[in-house]
Amino acid sequence: MEEQLTALARAVVKYRFLVIGLWVVIAAIALPRAAQVNDVLQVQGKSLRPTEAAEAQAKIANAFARPVAKFIAVALQGPVSIDDPEYRVLVEDLSRTAAAQPYIDEVVSFLSTRDSGLVSPDGHTTFILATFDGAHVTETTRLAPEFRTAIHRAAARHDTTRFRVYVTGEPALDHDTRTVSAEDARRAERRSLIPSAIVLVLAFGAIVAAVLPIIVGVFSISCALAAVHFVAAFHPMSVFVLMIVTMVGLGVGIDYSLLIVTRFREEMNHGLNPRQAAVRSLLTAGKAVVTSGFTVLVGFGTLLLTPLIETRSVGIGGLLVVGAAVIMTTTLLPAMLAILGRAIDWPRWLAARLAWYHAPTAWERWARWLSHHPWRAVLIALTLVVAITWPLGQIRIGLPSYGWFPDGTESSEGAALLEDVGSRGIIHPIRIVLEAPEGQRIVSARYLRGLKRFSDTIHHDPRVSRVTGPVDLEAGMSMLRYLGLYGNLDRARERYPQFFDSYISPDARTALMDVVLTDASSFNDGMELVRQIRTEVRGGLRGLDSVTVQIGGFAASSLDLQEDLLHDFPMLMAMVLGIIAVMLLIAFQSILVPIKAVIMNLLSVAGAFGLMVLVFQHGVGSRLFGVPAPTNAIYVAVPVLVFAVVFGLSMDYEVFLLSRMKEAFHRTHKNDLATMEGLSVTASVITSAAAIMIIVFGMFAFSRVFVAKLMGFGLAVAVFLDATLIRMVLVPAFMHIAGRWNWWPGVPLSATPPPPPPPASGSSD
Repeated sequence: MEEQLTALARAVVKYRFLVIGLWVVIAAIALPRAAQVNDVLQVQGKSLRPTEAAEAQAKIANAFARPVAKFIAVALQGPVSIDDPEYRVLVEDLSRTAAAQPYIDEVVSFLSTRDSGLVSPDGHTTFILATFDGAHVTETTRLAPEFRTAIHRAAARHDTTRFRVYVTGEPALDHDTRTVSAEDARRAERRSLIPSAIVLVLAFGAIVAAVLPIIVGVFSISCALAAVHFVAAFHPMSVFVLMIVTMVGLGVGIDYSLLIVTRFREEMNHGLNPRQAAVRSLLTAGKAVVTSGFTVLVGFGTLLLTPLIETRSVGIGGLLVVGAAVIMTTTLLPAMLAILGRAIDWPRWLAARLAWYHAPTAWERWARWLSHHPWRAVLIALTLVVAITWPLGQIRIGLPSYGWFPDGTESSEGAALLEDVGSRGIIHPIRIVLEAPEGQRIVSARYLRGLKRFSDTIHHDPRVSRVTGPVDLEAGMSMLRYLGLYGNLDRARERYPQFFDSYISPDARTALMDVVLTDASSFNDGMELVRQIRTEVRGGLRGLDSVTVQIGGFAASSLDLQEDLLHDFPMLMAMVLGIIAVMLLIAFQSILVPIKAVIMNLLSVAGAFGLMVLVFQHGVGSRLFGVPAPTNAIYVAVPVLVFAVVFGLSMDYEVFLLSRMKEAFHRTHKNDLATMEGLSVTASVITSAAAIMIIVFGMFAFSRVFVAKLMGFGLAVAVFLDATLIRMVLVPAFMHIAGRWNWWPGVPLSATPPPPPPPASGSSD
């Protein structure tokens, strides 16, 4: 194996110009596709397994002539009541404009229906609903900007200084979320480059050496995004992939490069020429990079087994960007180093001025103190970790009550106006599909009383604003009138054609009920209501005993996704822990080292979760991250993603640290000396690498997209804990306590140190 690695390293260095040229060609091909990746990403989450919500949605699409499956809303607010002529003209003009769009099937406004639910009590705020036709129901997000442009062009014909006009609704929210995700990813990448470059200049004391890792990081992102664009043609990819590729690509690309470049300069200082130093760096630091990369890939790879598009997309994106970073770090970077040689130290005067940053004396003193007081260090560090982790016991999984959609967008401003009307809940109604047995009619006398009882039960729930369904046509309408109405279906359909097309199937076997939540209700309230209704359905509905009832909509989909993911999470954790432990066992030929590494990583992940609950769920300091109120819940995908990503990434520092300790131990066979040497040599590199990771991840903690915010915060905190309490305190302290058991059975406990090298000959050739 060693011979093959040596041959590969020498080939990379020998054909360095060809290697660089090949990567330039790849980058030229990748950049255009990477720039267009946002066009192929999806916003809405979805399970790739059959769920009740998905089945309900499919039934809605198939059973009704004109299902109100997707609509877009135009929210308006003015200084006068809607009865004012100027306001009326504006609403009528926007309604005509909406209806003129070829993909719009129906337009509803207060002026066309006189429905008080479409206007605020003071008459100053109203909204227009435009329903997409069946042929375009899968393209609503793509059509949202086109619709928005048409509406604003029509609004510009009026006095827009007096009226506020916003296009909102689910398609507009999806479009704005996708746009904001792309903008935030680009902004975070730009903002993190300068502080990362400063850390690299401090770490290397040279500008050229600092630029190389940034090149690798940016190239890794570009190649990975181009690959995501290609994969999206065969597998749905979530917009979350932008966040993870940018964060992880920049982080690991710079981290891995930092390790290689540091080792290259070290080997050059030992007297090797550039090509020899590049080969030697690949055989030492390159091994650590590959081992570390595989541990990260395991974390991302397990996400492919989850049922959500979001988590699978993150898994695919992570595999692509980490794979690209490892390949570039072990091919492109050594090729550039072999060409540059001592030129990476330019300008030389800078290194002298920054020598204080690399001075090992402080880390050596810390390593010596740890060797003398390992138990004291363990006690202090574990106390801090337990205190940080404590809030984790109060974690509540669900959808956040605040901040789910990005602030500062037109769609979120429009959704806020809908609250003035008391109709924000119409954006995400709970949709209940009721299907009678074959040959039966759901609106027959047999089922009508059961439908009415079921509808009234739901409507009386304080979380519900209104219910629209077969027995909710008119307020106060008696059961006798409903029996008369549905006794002659043809006449009823003529009287209520639009309603029948949307809520009763042509054969009258299937009916739909839309449940709109109050504006005071949170997403979690909606999920709880869905859970409650499903429990009642399973217990049997009086008068609807033979009817099949399925619940869909956003809240139901979210509940299904949550339960699916939580069901798989223990298996995912076990796989990550087991595979990484086996990999470390093989890499370090030790039983104790992988067990300790897994436990240490669990501590850093638990600490990150604890702080996430404290800051976001409980709202302690959340205003610093643009969340002015407690979210009361943590989105289910975040703990899964943070665990998978952090567990792999935190192994970087474990592998870096243990690799140098193992080198020193095999040279000296003295565990305490090897532990102190490994800590002293790698401390500044780990600190610099962690600082870069924290900068990159921390930028996303200020994202406008809630999931990106949580991910950025969780990853930044986990890396901080890992690089301080875990790698600089607990790991070396336990290494001292365990002694030679650290390296058993790879090195027998009775092994003796190797003999000292023979003295140098007094003569020379």
